[in-house]
Amino acid sequence: MRKEIIILPKVEKNLKIMGEQIKLARLRRNFSMQLIADRAQISRPTLQKVERGAPDVAIGIYARVLMAIGGMDEDLTLVCKDDVAGRTFQDLNIKVNKRSTKRKF
Repeated sequence: MRKEIIILPKVEKNLKIMGEQIKLARLRRNFSMQLIADRAQISRPTLQKVERGAPDVAIGIYARVLMAIGGMDEDLTLVCKDDVAGRTFQDLNIKVNKRSTKRKF
């Protein structure tokens, strides 16, 4: 029994955009789905899920697909690069807990 993934609509939209961009990058290079699936060592159905922006696919799979397309996995280093909100907190010297508080269930 799989646990249902609950995802915010904005995040879902961004994943769909990312999946579409991955698909377009593959098509611009005239690479078949099977070629990219083989290079990324995943199945074609998993690649189809990536290209749809499925939230239940591990980020490592997305990275392998980006690498298989042509070294695009380096784009992952741009995530949170320009952390405007984080820099603002830092500049204002607002203390942020490094760890969340322990919750009792």
